[in-house]
Amino acid sequence: MKTSRVEVVPYDEAWRSEFTKIESELRSALGSLALAVEHVGSTAVRGMSAKPCIDVDIVISDRSDLAETISRLDKIGYIHEGDLGIADREAFRYEDKPHLAKHHLYVCTKSSPELHRHVTFRNFLRENPSAAMEYSAVKEEAARLFPDDIDKYIEHKSPTIARLYDMCGLK
Repeated sequence: MKTSRVEVVPYDEAWRSEFTKIESELRSALGSLALAVEHVGSTAVRGMSAKPCIDVDIVISDRSDLAETISRLDKIGYIHEGDLGIADREAFRYEDKPHLAKHHLYVCTKSSPELHRHVTFRNFLRENPSAAMEYSAVKEEAARLFPDDIDKYIEHKSPTIARLYDMCGLK
């Protein structure tokens, strides 16, 4: 799901319960294949402004579980899109899930660098409210400046993200 209009909104407490609904449906379909279902991204950080779309990482043991994971997700309406250029992270889209909040879905192996990056950054922002507020302000500014250009929105945020990554040990 490519973003066409950039919208950043204040934190919404409902994001936590919306994630729980998504997680429940995924766990029901995947059973023990899913080692974890992680709420990542800005909607996972209490008090942080975000695009109103929940980012979800399903964690599987290794790539040998990927084909079965893809098959089970397909049965509940998720379409595999490949890694979209990011190794060890498989993206999925959906077309008809009105009972769930808008979300991005990824499958990562437990050793995936991308999963590590998502979880480390989320945890850092949860534990450092001043960093989360700074990042929120930059995202809000980027959305105001570039509401119709997701690439410029991302470019505007990049220096802040890079500095925050350095602070939490990511490169």
